[in-house]
Amino acid sequence: MRRRDAAARVGVHERTARDWDRGIRKIGNARLYPDGRRIDYTTGMTSTVSSKATPSLAAVEAELHPRFLTVAERELIADLHREGRSLRAIGRALGRPASTVKREIDARSVDGLYRPHRAQRAWAGSRARPKDSKLAQDGPLREFVTDGLRKRWSPEQICHALVMEFPDDDSMRVSPETVYQAIYVQARGGLRREVALALRTGRTRRKPQRSPEQRTSRFVDEMVMISERPAEVEDRAVPGHWEGDLIVGTRNESAIVTLVERSTRYVLLGHLPGGHTAEEVREVLVPLIQTLPQHLRGSLTWDQGCEMAAHKQFTVATGVPVYFCDPHSPWQRGSNENTNGLLRQYFPKGTDLSVHSPEDLEHVAQQLNGRPRKTLDWRTPAERLRDLLTTT
Repeated sequence: MRRRDAAARVGVHERTARDWDRGIRKIGNARLYPDGRRIDYTTGMTSTVSSKATPSLAAVEAELHPRFLTVAERELIADLHREGRSLRAIGRALGRPASTVKREIDARSVDGLYRPHRAQRAWAGSRARPKDSKLAQDGPLREFVTDGLRKRWSPEQICHALVMEFPDDDSMRVSPETVYQAIYVQARGGLRREVALALRTGRTRRKPQRSPEQRTSRFVDEMVMISERPAEVEDRAVPGHWEGDLIVGTRNESAIVTLVERSTRYVLLGHLPGGHTAEEVREVLVPLIQTLPQHLRGSLTWDQGCEMAAHKQFTVATGVPVYFCDPHSPWQRGSNENTNGLLRQYFPKGTDLSVHSPEDLEHVAQQLNGRPRKTLDWRTPAERLRDLLTTT
């Protein structure tokens, strides 16, 4: 945002914000400049104070985010500025906005002279340095967080509880990330002894999160992602496109295949009493899909569960392409998720699903398909599917 808007948001004058950008600090009636000058605006006296320690060579030469100017770019700024080039010309040579060049020259020049290596040292010295975590010291904040963890509260719940409990005390504030670091990183706060009771996962090490580009492929056969699914599937205008998943029984030893047609919400169930490997799921899915007429075999959308490792063989056998959802995106198969919730009325979590026969599953599917749905104008999935079969 603009500096004026940012200053208004923080509640300071725009001139104060500009001083902060330039590294100028106000101490009483004096301003302390990055080069060590201290100007007292009451007496008009200018003095020099000792500057902070020179940054290390590693800090000066560190390779950081591309948005930061490098030594080479600062040398080019100095050379072109000395030649009298305009700010826009310097910006074009750097591939950066002219405003970046202007701020750099205004903030780092001393007595009107811009020296690139001195500017680089000044910038490195002004960078934020690591500081101790808020939870590294004993006090009421750490006690509150520890008590919350003992109650099995999540870090996010603790942080919101702090705001409610201490609305006017800014010192009693902490972010969820700070709590996680205090738990997982041994040197960040000493909460490691709480980890067994603190988090619902019970993990003692942080699970790394990778970007989609860094993730290794789930299957040998390349997945076709949901972003490549035809637009006609998304708007539910064309019938024959299905969403699928498993509901799993106790100890992951049994499962049920659930298929939901996107436009009619018609449900098909498959029996997996002995396990749900990729081969077992394929052997149930293929005959289940083959019970449908050809015009209702449009596509199948599934999550990235390992049970679909044989998706290519399924497509070859049925002619139905499989599209995979993005990781942690259950809303991309919302009809199936909703149906699985309804099925839990018949097959509660933690129960052995192998005790149910294929006839039991067919009975449950008939009940769901005979249930009026608000999204279908209070008609049933079975009626909608019957209309499709009789008009085509």
